[in-house]
Amino acid sequence: MNVKAFDGYLARLGVTDPGEPSAEALSALQRAHLERVPYENIDIQLGRPPGIEPELSARRFAAGHGGYCFHLNGGFAALLEALGYDVTRHVGGVHHEPEGRGANGNHLALTVRVDGEAWFVDAGLGDGPHEPLPLRPGTYQQGPFTYRMEPSVTEPGGWTFHNPAGPFPVMEFAARPATMADFADEHLRLSTAPDSPFRTTFVALRRDAKGLDLLRGRLLTRIDAAGRTERTLDTAGELFASLADVFGRDLDGLDADDRATLWERVTRAHEEWLAARG
Repeated sequence: MNVKAFDGYLARLGVTDPGEPSAEALSALQRAHLERVPYENIDIQLGRPPGIEPELSARRFAAGHGGYCFHLNGGFAALLEALGYDVTRHVGGVHHEPEGRGANGNHLALTVRVDGEAWFVDAGLGDGPHEPLPLRPGTYQQGPFTYRMEPSVTEPGGWTFHNPAGPFPVMEFAARPATMADFADEHLRLSTAPDSPFRTTFVALRRDAKGLDLLRGRLLTRIDAAGRTERTLDTAGELFASLADVFGRDLDGLDADDRATLWERVTRAHEEWLAARG
């Protein structure tokens, strides 16, 4: 795809002139992506999961939608390549437990080489770094969050990303280059299987320089240097207002039936979660 094909995508990011490839420009693009294109699963919840073709993702972003890692990093990788960046896609794996390891295929990770250095670039974790991290061992502070990179001991030549404060404290990715075809089967499973967390739980995330906004079910959470604040969204109006105002998700494509269906699913799951908490 040529750069012209990404005009709408760049407009969504608020970028009028992306400039020549550089570490500074790469950081600016990732910041804009995380702040303006949310991690969300609205269409999966409604039973119409979008494909992960980068061209489709780019059009969806231009139209005000978001997605999950295969959409977000898939589209971002294509944009960066069109802008002249040296991008490599990797098979990754996110893990619920700090001891979790391995690139199990449920995440698409990116590395970018620019200005003579390799960077870990990720717009698809939801709660990941606001800016790229150098692809070298170390601990990195961004806003109120501390991240760590280290060579993987389970994926030869690969890397382990640690995010202790996140719901997925570990993400590992393999060294070998991947293509979007490598994620097709896992995308099908994650977006359609009845027991997939993307089918059972509604979620939206947006990262900025100071913290993270998280909507899980009807619980809206803000995490920043001041700590963690939570509030329950009691009405459908509050839910959709939050999606538009906090997460920047365009809702014009949702008709009354879509909104009613989504609110019913979210409410049912929220009540089941409350019951499980006792």
